[in-house]
Amino acid sequence: MPFPEIKYKDISTFKNSYFENLCHAYKSIDDNKLTQAAALLTEIYTKGGFVYSCGNGGSAAIANHLVCDHSKLVRTDTHLSSRIVSLSSTVEIITAIGNDISYDDIFVYQLSCLAKQGDALITVSSSGNSENIVKAAQWAKDNKIPVIALTGFEGGRSSQIADINIHVSSNNYGIVEDTHQSIMHILAQYIRMAHMQEELIKSRKF
Repeated sequence: MPFPEIKYKDISTFKNSYFENLCHAYKSIDDNKLTQAAALLTEIYTKGGFVYSCGNGGSAAIANHLVCDHSKLVRTDTHLSSRIVSLSSTVEIITAIGNDISYDDIFVYQLSCLAKQGDALITVSSSGNSENIVKAAQWAKDNKIPVIALTGFEGGRSSQIADINIHVSSNNYGIVEDTHQSIMHILAQYIRMAHMQEELIKSRKF
């Protein structure tokens, strides 16, 4: 059922319904996919590969935030070498590609310049159907670069291309994006914790 499905009489009632739907979205996440994503990222962070992220709009903010948590946080108190690049943060080259070539190519062009085998791509897209996301995912797949796709709604084409699709069952952009943001944090914090000395965990901030 879509949310909101009615006109709510006050913000308190809407808030309660929003959080009920958010809880349902959290419960829809496939734990096996989350486990696979953590294992893949850990392997790359151990071997020194790069992880590239991309998204549009609110999903771009998640892709950018991922750089902070999966770089600075994951490296703190661990021996992991996490190297993260957000393809959504490079406004100069994004506007150059969008203006001179096509907005559909803003991520795939960057990825084809930078990525190599041993790296990975994380796409963040509520619909999973944004053309620039799909093109980047397909290029990565064709060049043997594993793809983790965070999706919502019906999953879209990127969910079919991805090696690992972490899907959120919701038709509301805010709820999907809130859940994607939490997935990003969960992966970063778990990977860091798993590679810390146990006696340090209680004394450190996550």
